[in-house]
Amino acid sequence: MPAPPPGSGLAGTATGSPSRQGPGMLLETPGGRRRGHSEGRENGRLIADPKEAGRLHMRYASLRSQALSPKESVGLLERMRGAL
Repeated sequence: MPAPPPGSGLAGTATGSPSRQGPGMLLETPGGRRRGHSEGRENGRLIADPKEAGRLHMRYASLRSQALSPKESVGLLERMRGAL
């Protein structure tokens, strides 16, 4: 596969539920334009409105900042397993 032209890449992040309608993905171009994609039962939806996409990115950033690190997650699961 050929390399993309300079300045044309995307950074994507899979999310569990960016719009509370199902799985989705958040995208950001190298130029800082943000988009989202939400999967529904029958179809998907591109979220191109800058304000709406920005809100989704902020919501995801807030959730990510509260998440446990991988090491902390393993520790929690081990403690839960030991409690059974």
